[in-house]
Amino acid sequence: MSEETESMKKKTRLKVLLASTATALLLLSGCQSNQTDQTVATYSGGKVTESSFYKELKQSPTTKTMLANMLIYRALNHAYGKSVSTKTVNDAYDSYKQQYGENFDAFLSQNGFSRSSFKESLRTNFLSEVALKKLKKVSESQLKAAWKTYQPKVTVQHILTSDEDTAKQVISDLAAGKDFAMLAKTDSIDTATKDNGGKISFELNNKTLDATFKDAAYKLKNGDYTQTPVKVTDGYEVIKMINHPAKGTFTSSKKALTASVYAKWSRDSSIMQRVISQVLKNQHVTIKDKDLA
Repeated sequence: MSEETESMKKKTRLKVLLASTATALLLLSGCQSNQTDQTVATYSGGKVTESSFYKELKQSPTTKTMLANMLIYRALNHAYGKSVSTKTVNDAYDSYKQQYGENFDAFLSQNGFSRSSFKESLRTNFLSEVALKKLKKVSESQLKAAWKTYQPKVTVQHILTSDEDTAKQVISDLAAGKDFAMLAKTDSIDTATKDNGGKISFELNNKTLDATFKDAAYKLKNGDYTQTPVKVTDGYEVIKMINHPAKGTFTSSKKALTASVYAKWSRDSSIMQRVISQVLKNQHVTIKDKDLA
């Protein structure tokens, strides 16, 4: 299983989902300020005005979600916008485009995004990570607890196959002296990594890879590869260890430990909900319309 492929899937489950219906948002945010009740649509029996449309919109639970997401984004952006560059967002956006290729628009549609709202959702995700680090600090005791199960980042090569027989053949080819990178290019179904020799790097707490994949990889020494196919969600893996560094000391690993704790917290919906609530409180967010409160 490709870390990059699964990472892309994971990113679609953003901690704050932004609505994709930009037109409705504009109507919702703009119609209150209009002094004239403009017509939105007409039919043979009459017309739909902005005021009547707005009244209907307010009754929908999805409208409240859209408003909440707007406020969350704006509060986060006002508080921490300078910490997330446009380049960071564009790079993440481009990685999706590269991953999905000609299916990118279909990916956006299936997940309820336009191109602009998807970029905004990516930015919200980055902003929420900044907020987490600003508002919640990692204690020494939490670092020591993380150290008990900590493993350093490793780099492996892998070949993902759709069936066990192909994986067994790959292992036989490796035993016969064939090059791992060449086999990855011809036999791996992981399009994200096959052309770079199947190389990926990850840590033990990575949640985008199957536990069976990580367990098998961490048992390998440098230069070793799995002697039997490793069953994962997407098929069967053959894994070769490229760099398995020593665990090191607690003191030298504090930076990595801190990052691992924050990564764990960022996946905890309860923690992130408290962080976002604090941001909204700090930014004095209030709902003036009682129907939307």
